[in-house]
Amino acid sequence: MKQRGDEKHDALRRTLYLLAGVGLILQLVAGCQKQKKERPTGKAFGQQELLVGLIPEQNIFRQRERYRVLRTYFLERLGITVNFTSLSRYGNIIERFTAEKMDGAFFGSFTYALAHRQLGVEPLVRPVNLDGTSTYHGYIFVRKDSGIRNSGDMKGKRFAFVEHATTAGYIFPLAYFKASNIPDPQRYLGQSFFAGSHDAAILAVLNREADVGSAKNTIFEQLASENPRIEQELIILATSGVVPQNCLAVRKDLDPDLKVELKRVLLEMEKNPEGAEVLRKFGARGFVETTDRDYAYLYTLTAQVGIDLNTYHYKNK
Repeated sequence: MKQRGDEKHDALRRTLYLLAGVGLILQLVAGCQKQKKERPTGKAFGQQELLVGLIPEQNIFRQRERYRVLRTYFLERLGITVNFTSLSRYGNIIERFTAEKMDGAFFGSFTYALAHRQLGVEPLVRPVNLDGTSTYHGYIFVRKDSGIRNSGDMKGKRFAFVEHATTAGYIFPLAYFKASNIPDPQRYLGQSFFAGSHDAAILAVLNREADVGSAKNTIFEQLASENPRIEQELIILATSGVVPQNCLAVRKDLDPDLKVELKRVLLEMEKNPEGAEVLRKFGARGFVETTDRDYAYLYTLTAQVGIDLNTYHYKNK
């Protein structure tokens, strides 16, 4: 039989085990609470919702699906709701940004330049393409069987631009014609029209609705990977210099802490499994910081064609 001293010893040991178990549970709970505190979710910013515009570089339904994964990620990481609004046309983004009280937009290079000069928006980040680049350039292209090989062959032909406010789809072709001593391409060409998106301009030439077209290389190459006819039937005649990929820029009076957190969350996406999966669905390697200095080539291009970004206004029809 156990002695009374042994019974006391056993009771004390059981008590110590119990206390150790409770201590371990408390440590686990504290650890979870610490993790929750370290995650920025639910942090109090000046606002808990953001409205971000998307320019229509491709089919808007396809584009909306692409950005949907970012909306979920922002909600989980920052505790804020990001609502994306698709612009039906590139045109009039300055007016819509102001009228709809947008907080930011994924601007194309030229629309960014306009919004920066006229509204003071501030660039944060831009995506890194799957090939490791974070820039794009413009293409001017024709059908291989068109007989068109230079600007001289384009006289009287049909040209498919994208929109008035695109670098690859309008500003670059203007500079191309000016370098060829053709100051007024509208009079030089037989017909020109604005397709509304880069993929639409490419398909217009492919399907013989236009003789010449212009678009950004990333959309051209994406479509070529899906449709072998593009590589088989189209040829690129001219290539522009590089400009930043579509950049997230925000209004200048947005909560400074929110600007910092938005940039941080996007820059760190590739460092965690959840972020890496979102990037895979989004179609990018990650994001890189963007500054106004990255647009030097674009500013040179607009000066060459005589565009004053401070006063440039246009109406797409």
